[in-house]
Amino acid sequence: MEKLKRRIADGKVLHLIERYLQQEIVAQLSHWVPTMGSPQGAVISPLLANVYLHDLDQEMANAGYKMVRYADDFVVLCESQEQAQAALARVTEWVQVHQLTLHPDKTHIGNCMERGQGFDFLGYRFEAGHRNIRRKSINAFRDKVRALTRRNCGQSLKYLVDRLNPMLKGWLGYFKHAKGGIFANLDGFVRRRLRSILCKHNKLGYYHRSKAISQRWPKTYFANLGLFTLYEARAAASQSRCGNSQLESRMRENRTYGSEGGVI
Repeated sequence: MEKLKRRIADGKVLHLIERYLQQEIVAQLSHWVPTMGSPQGAVISPLLANVYLHDLDQEMANAGYKMVRYADDFVVLCESQEQAQAALARVTEWVQVHQLTLHPDKTHIGNCMERGQGFDFLGYRFEAGHRNIRRKSINAFRDKVRALTRRNCGQSLKYLVDRLNPMLKGWLGYFKHAKGGIFANLDGFVRRRLRSILCKHNKLGYYHRSKAISQRWPKTYFANLGLFTLYEARAAASQSRCGNSQLESRMRENRTYGSEGGVI
């Protein structure tokens, strides 16, 4: 609240934010009032994280470090392992003074240009000089598709396609910067889910990957229904996109060690 008072003079706004911080939390059959911090998942948490961690941004910038931060997740990009260790020590000292804790699982030092030493950041996996989609994000995508394409749903295929398309477009909008090999595989997964429903509707038994089923309902069949295709849309976006994101360009500029941290 002291940090907010530096920027906000309106007492009503400050009182409203303070009520957010003191709101009761209910989980299953228990409830409590937090004594410090911002409730995880609260709508105001990202804003308060940016306010509270702004001084960390300035601290690292003044020390000559290049840091990329989104709310309470951040990566410090360094030119050597020694510099990364010094950066981690500086961050650790700062968060301790400000009564925060570095996430024990997310915080580590590694050479993101080497295989096996990469890191996850905002749904992506940065490793061996490439930007891929992390495994957890891919599994979440598959779970969403499964939820929308249950074999016993009883809906028409056109209805299912119309429900899938917004999710597919939104997902690609975020992950289109990843390496392209995964998108064709995910398209195939979506079509297999839809073919399974078609087998159910046509009383063909449980769907299995047979050539006859793929020939009966080929890619063009789903294209004619208007199914959004990740691979083709990503290829089109790649042709019109030039340059790299801030994080990728900085990774290539500082090609050795990076210190990743997550603050909770």
